[in-house]
Amino acid sequence: MSKKSQHNNILLAVVGFVLVVGIVALIGFFTLDRSKEIIQGEVEVSEYRVSSKVPGRILEILVKEGDFVHKGDTLAILDAPEVRAKDAQARSVEQAAAAMSEMADNGARKEQITGAYELWQQAKAGLDIAKKSYERVQRLFDEGVMTAQKRDEAYAMYKASEAQERAAKSQYDMAMNGARSEERQAAAAKVRQAQGAIQEVSSYIRETIQIAPADGEVSNIYPKVGELVGTGSPIMSIAELSDMWGIFNVREDQLNGLKVGDTFTAYSPAFDKDIKMKVFFIKDEGSYAVWKATKTNGQYDLKTFEVRARPLDKMEGMRPGMSLVIKGKVKSE
Repeated sequence: MSKKSQHNNILLAVVGFVLVVGIVALIGFFTLDRSKEIIQGEVEVSEYRVSSKVPGRILEILVKEGDFVHKGDTLAILDAPEVRAKDAQARSVEQAAAAMSEMADNGARKEQITGAYELWQQAKAGLDIAKKSYERVQRLFDEGVMTAQKRDEAYAMYKASEAQERAAKSQYDMAMNGARSEERQAAAAKVRQAQGAIQEVSSYIRETIQIAPADGEVSNIYPKVGELVGTGSPIMSIAELSDMWGIFNVREDQLNGLKVGDTFTAYSPAFDKDIKMKVFFIKDEGSYAVWKATKTNGQYDLKTFEVRARPLDKMEGMRPGMSLVIKGKVKSE
């Protein structure tokens, strides 16, 4: 074989190799996925949990998962016998305090006043007799007929009767005046304290009947009828379907200058249509969140941000968990 033929064969082989590489490159160019990078989020909804301040046993659940409830609807009833017992105790204490306060306000009974008056009159009579006896003994002593000892004994009896009369008079005055103002104030304070205890227990009794604080849909019911629930334990969750938004995890190189108040378009597969959304919340998800190195040597990392946005128009039938898709970077409109 001549050198010229060998040269032509080598040339043909090189050309063939180049053609094969080119064809493979064209096939790859046209067949490989050239779609834009997408950002996928989902629909979230505000939820509140229904729970009781007091422990009790589930007596009745009046709704089921999926029911729509209105504000003020009764959701569940608990049985709490301990609370009812405390209510009876508090009311008994309030009745006793009210009786003490009434007694302090009304003062002594009529019979007590009459008895105190009779004792005072008796003491006055005894004082009058003791005074006359002393004066008589004093005259006899002055005449030299009575001894000094007898005179002193009569004087001591007179002074004792005088003190007894004053004591009886003070008892009568106290019965007429009634309790002191400080005692009346203390009795009234006891009544208010007992009434406060009743109000506290009444608030606990109201907690045994769980009422919906807002409209929404029952999403989860946790305990069964007959089960015990503790203080603050959730009984059910209710989704407020009127407050929905989309949540997206966006790398900072895809934010494209997005800020709170901006609007963008997201695609809803469930409705097969685009939805206009307005950003109301942007927050760094922290070092624990997903990140991406810009280069293999990791010169710096791209953080991920949580972006929340609400639809500008109400979407009938939108449910929590539905997907929302942003193609490429987030573009403010």
